[in-house]
Amino acid sequence: MKTLILSLLVVVAVAERPSLSYDAPAPHTSSPVQQIPIIRDERVHPAADGTYSFDVETGDDIVRHESGGPGGAQQGTVSFTFPDGQVFDLQFVADANGYQPQSPFLPVAPAFPHPIPAHALEQIERGRLEHEARARGELRESSSQGHSAPSQLYGRP
Repeated sequence: MKTLILSLLVVVAVAERPSLSYDAPAPHTSSPVQQIPIIRDERVHPAADGTYSFDVETGDDIVRHESGGPGGAQQGTVSFTFPDGQVFDLQFVADANGYQPQSPFLPVAPAFPHPIPAHALEQIERGRLEHEARARGELRESSSQGHSAPSQLYGRP
């Protein structure tokens, strides 16, 4: 038993310890890194009222313009070319109504597959009118989920 414990201690002492180094990985020499030049970089840093702007254009045809004003409203454009030659354009506004991008490349929800049937539209309108009547106090809430309560005008048998 002592021999086993002593053997295990020797194995643990001799075992290779993991490297605790946090160095950056070595660069790959097979593919050189291409430096993309900045062609234009014009910036107006934020003023006291929050207005700013910048225009940046790179050597690989990426163009970005953005400006902002008081209250955090922003607008801008982004443009670049895909490898297949298509030009991507995006315009955006960000204000109290949220971020609103516009581009032909953005997905669009499909059209509703068929028209809503007339009887369904009638039911929707009826529900809307009942809701408005209840809000004005012209219609009582029923106790049985949409059905009127039994009449109390019937006599006893």
